[in-house]
Amino acid sequence: MNEDLPLTAEDIAEIAAIIEASPYRELDLSTRRYRLRLARGDGEAAGLTQEWQWAGSAPEAAAAAEAEHSADPDAVPAPLPGTFYHAPQPGAPPFVAVGDEVGPETVVGIVETMKLMNPVHAGRAGTVAEVLAPNATMVAKGQPLIRLA
Repeated sequence: MNEDLPLTAEDIAEIAAIIEASPYRELDLSTRRYRLRLARGDGEAAGLTQEWQWAGSAPEAAAAAEAEHSADPDAVPAPLPGTFYHAPQPGAPPFVAVGDEVGPETVVGIVETMKLMNPVHAGRAGTVAEVLAPNATMVAKGQPLIRLA
């Protein structure tokens, strides 16, 4: 997926830092290949939120893509778009490996979005059958990351 996404996670983080340091509250960037929207909140909603989609994708296309990803009931999907990591830091052992037993609250990886590390929970009990997403790769919301048996 990295070759398809015209911006890297580092590019998005740099854009977010520029928005944070500027007087602007929102950035909505569209090209023929993608759309990136960053918005800054105030007060209790402080911080940045991000949203991106492939150009030309209508709500129906997004729903179809999510349905395609969720077609595998044994897959643990990405809860949001970002960079998927198998371990909490470089050089550390992965959260899970093939053959590991997991419960619904077991963290199986993290997705970094906007410099925030978001844990990915297994969502159900099972055994890790396959790790589908390579380490440190960009993933889409709903994309299968790990398959449980």
